[in-house]
This record gives sequence, structure tokens and C-alpha cells, in this order.
Amino acid sequence: MSDPQPGSRARPIAPPPPVPAITSTANPRVKAVVRLRDRRERETTGLTIVDGIRELSRAVDADVEVVEAFIADALVRTDDSRALRDRLLARDLVTTVSAAVLERLAFGDRTDGIVGVVRMPHPTLDTIVLPTPPTAAALVAVIEGVEKPGNLGAILRSADGAGLDAVVVADARTDIGNPNVIRASLGTVFSRPVVAASAAETVAWLAAHGLAVVAARVDGAAAYASVDLTRPVAIVLGSEARGLSDAWSVTPVEAVRLPMLGQADSLNLSAAAAILFYEAVRQRRAGG
Repeated sequence: MSDPQPGSRARPIAPPPPVPAITSTANPRVKAVVRLRDRRERETTGLTIVDGIRELSRAVDADVEVVEAFIADALVRTDDSRALRDRLLARDLVTTVSAAVLERLAFGDRTDGIVGVVRMPHPTLDTIVLPTPPTAAALVAVIEGVEKPGNLGAILRSADGAGLDAVVVADARTDIGNPNVIRASLGTVFSRPVVAASAAETVAWLAAHGLAVVAARVDGAAAYASVDLTRPVAIVLGSEARGLSDAWSVTPVEAVRLPMLGQADSLNLSAAAAILFYEAVRQRRAGG
């Protein structure tokens, strides 16, 4: 290449034109995200929708792979949403969209200006690392046959609050990556191991790790506060409609009951889980 002639000026290189925002809800990329509302599509791709600043921030904090983030700048109004936008921009993960497109992508009525597509982590029973005495006694939850995403998300939120070591979702009728699970958990689904497994696999894993099994049942012989939850233990709950399956008949199970003083014979699954999780916290704190 010849040098420029004396006195001539080098022509400045023009910056690349800005990438236009996606403004059509018929855009193929938008349609691909919308399809993730379907469980089959989530299981085929391994991807899901994360809608919400807290939820997506917790996914980023947990090093979950964010595939893409769709942002409508007009809707990014809070300090938290601006901070998350800057984090995603620094990773070159942002696609700008119109407010109408973002509302189409958002899972539900709420929108904070950012919707993410993430690759859901898939930990297994073998990857769970449990504490061992005298450091600490393992505390695990097993939720079998849960049907409602909102229930599962609320249970995960309580498990996070109570500091459980892991949650095993056995024979679930909803997938852990359901956007409503993520939303109801406030993103705490990403904060600790949440494992999908069969009930039979879970029973064998608990036995192999020496965890006692305490299960909530309407006809439980013991009051829930009378059972020792300071030892390595799994708190097991079945679906509201069917209870626990026959898979649990092959292992010793201590059945506990929650007092029902009104007309209803049982609590909502997530409420029962929260009571038992925090009873374990109470006992462990009382025992030092």
C-alpha cells in the first residue's frame, strides 16, 4: 500500500452503522423466544425465558449462561435495571427491541425492560455436594409429583431462605425451567442445586448418603416439631392430590403431621414446605 501523498489527509474510517432495534413481533428471533413458553421447546433447546430484574440478575450472579438479552430502553427506568443492562452490554449479549416487542416476550404482565434467554443448568444427584458432620448436617428437600409451577417456585424460594443444601424435584409434572417457576422463586432457582430425578433414584440416593426421611402426611403419627431435624435429613413432600407414591414404601419414612384446626385437612404444598424448612432452622439454631 502506498503512503498518502504529502499534504493529503487520510479519510477517517466511518463507524459501523448502529444495529436497528427489532420492532416487529413477527421477527423470527422474537417468535423463537415466544416458543419457549412451551415445555417441549424448552426441553428440546435447553433454553428458557427469564423475565424480571431480580431473576435475571441472580442467573448472571450464578454464572448461568445468558444466550441473549432483549432490552427496551424506554422501559429501563430503575437503578437495578440500568445496572443489569450495563452488565449485559459489557458481555455483548444485548438485542435492542421496541416496547411492544418486549411486552410480547415478557412472560406475564410484568416487564422491567429486560427479558433474558438462558441455558438452564442441569445438575444431577451425583453433583450435589452435602456437608458432613461436624461441619454441618445436610438438609435437603424432596418434592414429588408437584404440578403447579407457582408452587414449585415458592418452595424453592423458601428453601433458599432456609438455607437448604439442595432441592430434588422427583417425578415432577412441571419442568424446573418453566418461566413461572423461575419467576415465583424470584430467581433463587439459580442459587443452589435444584435437581430433577425419578422418585426411585431419589430414594436410593438418600439411602446411600445416610439421610433420614421425614415426610409430611395428613395421617402422620408425630407432630412436626417433635421430630429431630438437626441430623442429616430430607424433608419430603408429595403432591396435594396424591401424596407420596409407593416408591417411598421401600425406605424408612417418619411421617409427621401439621396441626389443622379449621375445616381444611391440609395446607397448600408450598406453605407446608416453608413450615417444615423453618422448623429445621429453629431446631438447628436452638441446638447451637
